[in-house]
Amino acid sequence: MKTEKIILGIDPGTTIMGFGIIKVIGKKMEFVQMNELILKKYDDHYLKLKLIFERTIELIDTYKPDEIALEAPFFGKNVQSMLKLGRAQGVAMAAGLSREIPVTEYAPLKIKMAITGNGKASKEQVAMMLKSLLNLKELPKNLDATDGLAAAVCHFYNSGTKVGGKNYTGWAAFVKQNPSKLNKK
Repeated sequence: MKTEKIILGIDPGTTIMGFGIIKVIGKKMEFVQMNELILKKYDDHYLKLKLIFERTIELIDTYKPDEIALEAPFFGKNVQSMLKLGRAQGVAMAAGLSREIPVTEYAPLKIKMAITGNGKASKEQVAMMLKSLLNLKELPKNLDATDGLAAAVCHFYNSGTKVGGKNYTGWAAFVKQNPSKLNKK
């Protein structure tokens, strides 16, 4: 059994994509990196999706994660925003699946609960708890990076359990678990 693994956490977004990486050694986690991809300067939605895919592939090729944890889009009132977030998540998911990396998605409430014990915690509360848990020196200006890191830490805490997350080990598993998403022309 492998005792060391890398988890890439992603908070997909078309304005800012946050990501964080942790290394798990035995039952301990270590902070590796967190950052964000700033996309607000681009007007073309398709270019943003391309950049999300390319950055995710770059992270995969650089850090060689064993697993990817994604924050699932929350349900809002603006259908267009939901569609854009879903596309961003799908592109990040596709990047991982194209490299045969298992992908698990977690609801924002589940991530907040795993980190702070409170599903209604603020971004700031999540960030401060991560700072304490991982002995971070400072927090980033935008908290999207800590949201990505929180997805990775949530996945670490939920390793071995399949409660609340959807797990895909590749395209075949995705298709098998999502028959309603297939275009049957």
